[in-house]
Amino acid sequence: MKRNATAVWQGSVKEGKGALTTQSTVLNNTQYSFGSRFEEGIGTNPEELVAAAHSGCFTMQLSAFIGEAGFEAENIETKCVIDFQNGTIVGSHLTVEAKIPGISNDTFQELVTKAEKQCPISRLLNTAITSSATLL
Repeated sequence: MKRNATAVWQGSVKEGKGALTTQSTVLNNTQYSFGSRFEEGIGTNPEELVAAAHSGCFTMQLSAFIGEAGFEAENIETKCVIDFQNGTIVGSHLTVEAKIPGISNDTFQELVTKAEKQCPISRLLNTAITSSATLL
């Protein structure tokens, strides 16, 4: 399986503008710019998209591991914060809250750690990955 996205940029880095389109067209000429990346401009940015990818991938992986352990999650919510400093992504922190009937906190924490290490986006990122998890 292969997925794709396209970026188009016009102009200088500070005054220019770009558009991102994904294969699925969920992003379709979605704007991004210096302002949306480094200030509070309108549009998305690469780090926000990495955070979305990491939180989504991790959450699906955790759900799979929960199922393999014989449980079913009622709800899993994951927030990912990408730490971007001096032009480098230096960390990704996942904050997880989940409602999973019958699971012990110890088992839940083990599965979170396993998913943190094994989800495909975690394996792709060459950075420190941390998590904190709360079983509701």
